[in-house]
Amino acid sequence: MEFMNLCYLIRDGKVLLIRKKRGLAAGKINAPGGRFEKGETPEAATVREVKEEVGINVNSLEFRGILEFVNNDSLHGLCHVFVSKDFEGEARETEEAVPIWTPLDDVPWSRMWEDDRAWLPHVLEGKTVMGRFGFRDWKVRESQVWIADSK
Repeated sequence: MEFMNLCYLIRDGKVLLIRKKRGLAAGKINAPGGRFEKGETPEAATVREVKEEVGINVNSLEFRGILEFVNNDSLHGLCHVFVSKDFEGEARETEEAVPIWTPLDDVPWSRMWEDDRAWLPHVLEGKTVMGRFGFRDWKVRESQVWIADSK
């Protein structure tokens, strides 16, 4: 099992997404993020991954959820989800990703992971989520999403 993170950078009605160039999600649209390194906190791993993947320095993070991914009956990983509106620098292409600033009302769902439609709209609306997704050969077979009460 792996510990992972995703970070949605939001500015001026747009969210920074990426087209992954390698790894499990190669070719898909996702958010900057990746795996934790030994001893890293979720926040430190997220800041590092955003810097590595798109060259942006994240100053602060807002925790928005935890996602559990099971593939072929085996726990693949737990993913911490963050949003940031406090960051510096311009997004640049790297060996891992092509950055794509996308209007919040025009997210390319058909090019993303199937489960994103179940939880990401809530995160982009400012809510906190918990999700559990069961895949068979990386196709969603079951999903559960809980939305935190904002009060």
